[in-house]
Amino acid sequence: MLVNIILYLLQIIQYLYQQNCWLINFICKYIPLKQWIFDDSNSPKYQKFKIDELPKIISFKQEWNWTDLISYYQERYNKTIKPVFRHGECTIPESCTCTQCNAPYKYLSWNDGKKQKQLRCKVCQSLFTTESEGRFAKIFVYRCPHCDNALVHKKDRKNFIVYKCVNPKCPYYIKNLKKVSKKDLDDDYGKNKYKLHYIYRSFNIDFFKENLNPLPKIASFKFSKFDKNVMGLCLTYKINLGLSLRKTQQALLDIHGIDISYQTIANYCKKAAVCIKPFTDNFDYGAGRIFTADETYIKIRGIRGYIWFIMDVAKRSIIGYRISSERDVGACILSMRMAFRHFSELPKNFRFIADGYSAYVLASQQFLREYGEKFKFNITRVIGLTNDDAVSEKYRPYKQMIERLNRTYKSSYRPTNGFNNIDGANYDLALWVTYYNFLRPHEHFHNKVLNEVEDLKCIDTMPGKWQMLIALGQQTILNLQNGEAANCS
Repeated sequence: MLVNIILYLLQIIQYLYQQNCWLINFICKYIPLKQWIFDDSNSPKYQKFKIDELPKIISFKQEWNWTDLISYYQERYNKTIKPVFRHGECTIPESCTCTQCNAPYKYLSWNDGKKQKQLRCKVCQSLFTTESEGRFAKIFVYRCPHCDNALVHKKDRKNFIVYKCVNPKCPYYIKNLKKVSKKDLDDDYGKNKYKLHYIYRSFNIDFFKENLNPLPKIASFKFSKFDKNVMGLCLTYKINLGLSLRKTQQALLDIHGIDISYQTIANYCKKAAVCIKPFTDNFDYGAGRIFTADETYIKIRGIRGYIWFIMDVAKRSIIGYRISSERDVGACILSMRMAFRHFSELPKNFRFIADGYSAYVLASQQFLREYGEKFKFNITRVIGLTNDDAVSEKYRPYKQMIERLNRTYKSSYRPTNGFNNIDGANYDLALWVTYYNFLRPHEHFHNKVLNEVEDLKCIDTMPGKWQMLIALGQQTILNLQNGEAANCS
């Protein structure tokens, strides 16, 4: 009797388990949730922030040459390919060669009669045109990874070309179309509110070959009226205390009795930034496995410019920064290159936290394409100001770190009322990042500096520390010059 009761209870448990599985599958399939965890692309309003995967690249350029083909035909088929026999005068230019095998004009003939626009190669039998554009002049073609259709050239932007899959039967397009509400589809141009088709951006500038360490032309100081101690005081008042140039001039006159013009102070700051920047940029901060990034705006001659920060969450150090006139992906890639400078490959469980701006995702895609699996990482996007999804709720504290960094920089930038040019903005930012990473005491770090340098520990005064940083920067410049010279030799 007891055994029958146990068997009966087991059957009930199995039945209830099957019912629970069925309910879970039904909810996941038919009941739209607010947002899936770690996947904000299921909502159509976030689709425009999504960067699609890399396309298929079909190359038409062959590695073999026309001489190799002639030798192959002779050895394999005992067939000799002779130049084209012409009944009249040849109108093909002598400089014209086959786009596939580089065969000379002797092996080329017109394939379209009197039109004389399309050529045929007798060696490889390929067709091409004399014009720079056309389907026969293509060296490679991009294809959609979902439907294998050729992508269409849609738009030309400053740094990239936009390609789009216009196939109406593409499964990627059909899947995204199902997410859009019928109300929007009934409106005029309702589909244009959302990103539905596969899109790829092909960059025409290689941001990975741009030099991150341009060696300065000015790396020494010649004091005619003042000395290095006065320059250290200028940097202390201007950078540490966040005073403007004119207020720094007034403070030096009122406190120290030093009559110096604000233009001289600006020249000292520029020369100091030129020397110190290589040391700050090439310093090994020992970054961890979680980075957070954000961009904010500044004013340059009354026009909006953008500043990019990348912070190491563990040490709170600024490991990547950039100023750009436009909010484009180029500056994002360059700031990421600065942050990844000391990595041969990314650490395990690496995480990059940013907002919903698509430039970060596009930049991570370019790192994957350039360096392969060693630099493959996804962007954890904290979208909006409220925690509307599980991702934002979990990683909001990391995003708030970089937001506080923006406010801290803005407090020192605000007295300047904007910059006169982008070079002045770069010099001011380089000095401020140096102060933040090496000289500024941080409350969360027990009122100590973020990165201790042995040469700065024995110096008590802040002007003296600035002088030592200039000396360290000059030594870094010499090391970079010697390293570049050794590589060239």
